[in-house]
Amino acid sequence: MLDVLISGGRLVDGTGQPAYTADVGIQDGKVVAIGSIDESAHEVIEADGALVTPGFVDVHTHYDGQVTWDDALEPSASNGVTTLVMGNCGVGFAPVRSSDHAALIDLMEGVEDIPGAALSAGMPWGEWETFEEYLDLIDSRHYALDIAAQIAHGAVRFYVMGERGAANEDATADDLASMAAIVGQAMAAGAVGFSTSRTIGHKSRSGSPVPGTFAPEEEVLAFARALSTAGHGVFEAIVAGTIGSLDALGGERAKPLEEIPLLRAAAEASGRPVTFTVAQLFEDPDHWRKVLEASQEANRAGLELRPQIIPRSVTIMTSLDTYHLFMGRPSYRAIAHLPLEARVAEMRRPEVKEAILAEASVADGSNDFTALVVHLFEPALPVTFSLADPVNYEPDMGDSVWAQAQKAGRNPSEYMYDLLLADEGKAFYALLGSNFVNGTLDVCREMLLDPYTVTGLGDAGAHVNLISDCSASTFHLTHWARDRTAGDRLPVELLVRKLSATNAELYGFSDRGTVEVGRRADVNVIDFDSLKISAPFVRHDLPHGESRILQPAEGYLATLVNGEVTRRNDADTGVRSGRLARGGRRA
Repeated sequence: MLDVLISGGRLVDGTGQPAYTADVGIQDGKVVAIGSIDESAHEVIEADGALVTPGFVDVHTHYDGQVTWDDALEPSASNGVTTLVMGNCGVGFAPVRSSDHAALIDLMEGVEDIPGAALSAGMPWGEWETFEEYLDLIDSRHYALDIAAQIAHGAVRFYVMGERGAANEDATADDLASMAAIVGQAMAAGAVGFSTSRTIGHKSRSGSPVPGTFAPEEEVLAFARALSTAGHGVFEAIVAGTIGSLDALGGERAKPLEEIPLLRAAAEASGRPVTFTVAQLFEDPDHWRKVLEASQEANRAGLELRPQIIPRSVTIMTSLDTYHLFMGRPSYRAIAHLPLEARVAEMRRPEVKEAILAEASVADGSNDFTALVVHLFEPALPVTFSLADPVNYEPDMGDSVWAQAQKAGRNPSEYMYDLLLADEGKAFYALLGSNFVNGTLDVCREMLLDPYTVTGLGDAGAHVNLISDCSASTFHLTHWARDRTAGDRLPVELLVRKLSATNAELYGFSDRGTVEVGRRADVNVIDFDSLKISAPFVRHDLPHGESRILQPAEGYLATLVNGEVTRRNDADTGVRSGRLARGGRRA
């Protein structure tokens, strides 16, 4: 008798082959039969009319802290993800000495906008020092999905070099040897890769760039050679020019294309895949295409460069209970402590509104994203849109806040003020920037069609009050396969492969990523016609009562991890069949 029978679904198996109708039989955590199955099962999932796909593999998350206190791993679990990779962007929490916990919290809070109070209160500090011990801690717990971890440049550099590393001083030969040895030990223990950040936009809460941001080629290649020795793993990089501008030698402003020679060198030295961020830039809207062309050339030369993309614009979100245009103004700060309902009432008073609108923001000197949001949103109202249900990530430019204000004959900032008070202060809006420079997502379509790109950059677990792009996995199916009207769509088979097999192959997860006999039974059953991304909302459920934006999806009839149903009809079943996935230890 089978454990689970998924009956009559439209199977999109992740290989890229055309969808077809088939039953899927599951036993002992594996797919054991596909086709017309007569065998009985302990549980039958009726999938007539539904899509049956592999579970999604999310290669760009930041659950490094959350994984130590949360086994549900929302919002990834509610968006079809069954395996995630964390430790991206050169930031992580191991190795770490007991005296340096605050420094790594400061770094993670600044770079990834995860509240330091939550990290301080929620993580069991003192239960690990080495990366191997950190993995063992994760391995001792059970989760709603599988977890894999990369070791981060910033943590390693600070562990070895201390304040010299934080100040981005050059590493000595002894420093390089020590850092490479630590990475080698982490890879042997099951790390699935190494990550680094080279963008000046990534800074700690106190304002310092990530340790390693300015690392010379010698240091980068020391880590690449450590991966070569390990014989497995991925080299992940956030390249210069991705966020902000990194001054190259000679005072010139570096762009992602200028990083390609270094990435090629890392791929050659490591013999491993190198994945790195690519997005459309406002200052050079066609630059991304040059980067993809250079990557294609490298791949034709036998080097594995895998540009990492997102299938929509990064959505910089704003609401009255998160970040917004007015939060740095003195009259708003005077009422910011009030509960949302009381704050809305105060802001509706004419004298309070007049005072707030008349003021300029006051910087407090910290790198807490407040100044960033204020700086972004004032000029970006022409590309700021509502995120009300039904959420539209490729809207008409005439629907922007600025355009609507112009139609109403009103000042755009004043108009934004009133919009933030809608729905009793719960309304959300988003700046659609990168990848939406021309008011269309056509660039994303081209990126998805590139044979070497991998889809990621959802940042699940990070930017908890600013970005909620974890729903990008669901967006592949809702927008690109079904709903798009602003241009051509894409085949669901290609999109599912990008979400599952392509990412699994990148990280060497050879036991998952497709629905095939003998593979792990990580499976989604999806009501494709009803699948939707919900409107975002705020929940105060992080440690220390800190808040985060959640944006679950609707339409996942079932999600199975290792053959067990972890979600049914968009609800957590409480089953925790997810484990640590160690690199280099698979068939």
